[in-house]
Amino acid sequence: MGLDIRIPLGALFSLLGILLAGYGLHGGAALARRSLGINIDLWWGVVLLVFGAAMLALAWRARRK
Repeated sequence: MGLDIRIPLGALFSLLGILLAGYGLHGGAALARRSLGINIDLWWGVVLLVFGAAMLALAWRARRK
């Protein structure tokens, strides 16, 4: 079958991760002060981006076989 759910999931999570990390980078220090000095948007953006990249890598590896 040609349907691999990892491709759209990986693309979606990667896009959301890039957007959230970008917002975390340009969001300002006032937002980080409310969350005990941790830039939550940046960190969760990175987590989403890594997860999306892993899904795309797994889909790419499965297609090569």
